[in-house]
Amino acid sequence: MNPEIESQPRPRVLSGMRPTGALHLGHYHGALKNWVRLQSSHDCFFFVADWHALTTHYQDRQSIERNVYDMVVDWLAAGIDPEQATLFIQSRMPEHAELFTLLAMSTPLSWLERIPSYKDQVSRPNAEGATYGLLGYPLLQAADILIYKAAYVPVGEDQSAHVEVTREVARRFNRIYSPDRAILPEPQELLTETARLSGLDGQKMSKSYGNAIAMRDEPAVVEEKIRTMPTDPQRVRRSDAGDPARCPVWPLHELYTDAQTRADLQQGCKSAGIGCLDCKQPLIEAIQKEQQPWRERAADYLANPKQVHWIVEVGTERARAVARKTLREVRAAMGLNY
Repeated sequence: MNPEIESQPRPRVLSGMRPTGALHLGHYHGALKNWVRLQSSHDCFFFVADWHALTTHYQDRQSIERNVYDMVVDWLAAGIDPEQATLFIQSRMPEHAELFTLLAMSTPLSWLERIPSYKDQVSRPNAEGATYGLLGYPLLQAADILIYKAAYVPVGEDQSAHVEVTREVARRFNRIYSPDRAILPEPQELLTETARLSGLDGQKMSKSYGNAIAMRDEPAVVEEKIRTMPTDPQRVRRSDAGDPARCPVWPLHELYTDAQTRADLQQGCKSAGIGCLDCKQPLIEAIQKEQQPWRERAADYLANPKQVHWIVEVGTERARAVARKTLREVRAAMGLNY
């Protein structure tokens, strides 16, 4: 192997999550599964976006610390390796706030006002929720990405516009302050499969909807949740033929059970050869099997919370070294290195 190729640095990836507490299966399949895959091939920086959480829930301060560490435990339980990836907390990094402020000096207000989430808030009858923090959310997000000079940001197609705003901010900064050398490289979106995961009621799985299966739910809890899920509304009696296409359980089967099992279940449902509980049992077992190693890994971290704090502490210092270097370049370009 060519030693020059072998010594090339891995491309950097930056991604974060708002701390909402313990995560559910939608979080795992929508993001965490991809993070685990990326960490072996990329230089991954994964952060707890606790400042971003305050842009819409600025009054919910009582549970934020617990939510932060519950989420980090789920990251570790899912297979995120702190030896391969850098894990840190956004609010422990004042460098993010400084770059946000510096970028704000050259970012047109209209760029932020056109963001759909902000437009939605200000159009509501009670627009008190449309705070300056919410207006500046995309710019803080840009600072999160640019301060690490991330090459890629993993997003679904519906989120690629957020990365485009970051590119516009970087492009404008470079044009004004550093036309001969791009100090802030423009990141690219790393499109990921973030298929909508159905919850217990057929809607998108969400903690706020009360329809989620947590990553660390106990086996008995998972069994109870799945067994009580609604099924084909037109299959009233056991002897009625059903149709999986009408059943809220079926989207979970499409993710969790193999093709042959699905074919057998589909035939049994349409012929009334099996009941709904018979159909649900393979799904229960598949979810419980996936969760078992998560619960085992989480148990070790929950028994030693100081280890989790230390992992975050080490990751924060590692991230700070990179962030400070970028800030020195930005300050110099803006004439602030006196």
